[in-house]
Amino acid sequence: MTPFQQNRLGDTDFLVPEICLGTMTFGEQTSESDAHAQLDYALAAGINFIDTAEMYAVPPRAETCGASESIVGRWLARQQRDKILVATKVAGPARSLTWIRNGPPAMDRSNIRTAIEGSLQRLQTEYIDLYQLHWPERNQPMFGQWQFDPANEREGTSIREQLEALAELVKEGKIRYVGVSNEHPWGVMQFVKLADELGLPRIVSTQNSYHLLNRTFETGLAEVCYREKVGLLAYSPLAFGHLTGKYLANPAAPGRLTQWPSFGQRYTKPNVIPALNAYAELARRHDLTLTQLALGFVRSRWFVASTIIGASSLSQLQETLPATQTPISAELLAEIDEIHLRYTNPAP
Repeated sequence: MTPFQQNRLGDTDFLVPEICLGTMTFGEQTSESDAHAQLDYALAAGINFIDTAEMYAVPPRAETCGASESIVGRWLARQQRDKILVATKVAGPARSLTWIRNGPPAMDRSNIRTAIEGSLQRLQTEYIDLYQLHWPERNQPMFGQWQFDPANEREGTSIREQLEALAELVKEGKIRYVGVSNEHPWGVMQFVKLADELGLPRIVSTQNSYHLLNRTFETGLAEVCYREKVGLLAYSPLAFGHLTGKYLANPAAPGRLTQWPSFGQRYTKPNVIPALNAYAELARRHDLTLTQLALGFVRSRWFVASTIIGASSLSQLQETLPATQTPISAELLAEIDEIHLRYTNPAP
């Protein structure tokens, strides 16, 4: 593999490699020994950027909540801390996740502070390089929803209050940089506008789903993030395994979507399979695997600061990490766009 490029997040000196190792399988599908082997392999390849969250492993359940951070923390304790970039997230309001701070009911100062103290303890570190709000507190479509519905409006913590809570933690040295996740254009604009007006920490990134089946980022967020200097950390570049082609060959293939069928609701929409077949055929015509096409595409996009890849095993990571370096020519990109215009965002 050739060396991975370093990209700047925001208007800062925060440089991250163009590939990030995601850890949401750690503690559920992935054992601690295999997880540590993945971390060692990624670091040896030049990937020192690790993404986790207080609610991981995924799918979330009480028995594994915090397991991913704890597994990373036991590995991190053996590393030179200033050489590793650790990103984690505070869970947003979700009444169903009762094992996380009784709800959690809000993204307020108390919940953010309680969340980061727990993450710091599990990660065995004194600071987080990038602390992210996992999903917005306000009403907006997420995780397979595709329409905004004002009927779902609810009370919530203002973005100003959230930024003020994060500012305290930055001042205390517990956070270096802040980011958001699963955000929309209005949210990103509010975060940067209020930060600039009030002298509060400016978000440097948004972590959103982005892949061949979901290019919704390009519609409004791409311009916003370009003009406001907010980097995209692209998650699910393989669409929960769909873009490996394994479910096309065998719908019952082992994986998280067969183990937890309800977890893949955004991939049950009618144009997902036709789009997958079209991309698989395109990959074959160019002597590529579907995995190579999918990962090469995401890495090639000008607005992607880092592509988050995850693996349930070391052998899987050893296959996918080199695939991220697949070159995407202008001609191939044009053919990808032809399919995209035929099957536009089948899994938003």
